[in-house]
Amino acid sequence: MGDELALDLEELRQLQSLAKRPRVLSLISSEIRNLEKLSQEPISVPVPTPTQLATGVKVPPTPALNYVTLGSFSWDQDNDKVKIYVSLEGVKQENIETDFKPMSFDVKFHDVQGKNYRCAIPKLNKEIELEKCKVLVKPTRVIITLFKASKGNWLDLHYKEDKLKPNLGKDRDPMAGIMDLMKNMYEEGDDEMKKTIAKAWTDARSGKAADPLQGYR
Repeated sequence: MGDELALDLEELRQLQSLAKRPRVLSLISSEIRNLEKLSQEPISVPVPTPTQLATGVKVPPTPALNYVTLGSFSWDQDNDKVKIYVSLEGVKQENIETDFKPMSFDVKFHDVQGKNYRCAIPKLNKEIELEKCKVLVKPTRVIITLFKASKGNWLDLHYKEDKLKPNLGKDRDPMAGIMDLMKNMYEEGDDEMKKTIAKAWTDARSGKAADPLQGYR
């Protein structure tokens, strides 16, 4: 580095002797002074410890931080946003690390009474607006606000596939899709629903035609 500075200084001094305009001379003189100061500063070289010299072993990197997952929290919503309430004391705003994505979020709380915590949902019910999302620290809790990309009501925070929607692809038998729908309804339904669907299956297998108006005539 010292050799490079000396060469730069030499070239600048040559330019200074050729320059005529006052402003150019001032700029060159200023740069020469800066380089002269740098050339006079001692260059610090990291000195290895005796242990490193003796063993030749590199110092291991800092181990990854451990986090306590905050799986218990409450939430509410309006048409525009979702608010998640996490009970946690001793959080400092500057020790919060956020990672908001269109369909997920991961908020980490560092050095909270000697521990690290995180609150995350890997797949949200619907998309959110990253730029608007925020975290607010209160004395006894933290509020994570997620702004909805599209207005409306969320049935849950977590994404769930629509099991009641039959799969009717081009090559799929429509009756197979209806049977899948009935199976899902059976799994999700109460005892009365299960009895009704079981009877419909029995009638279908025995060849009986179910009357849709039965019980209303």
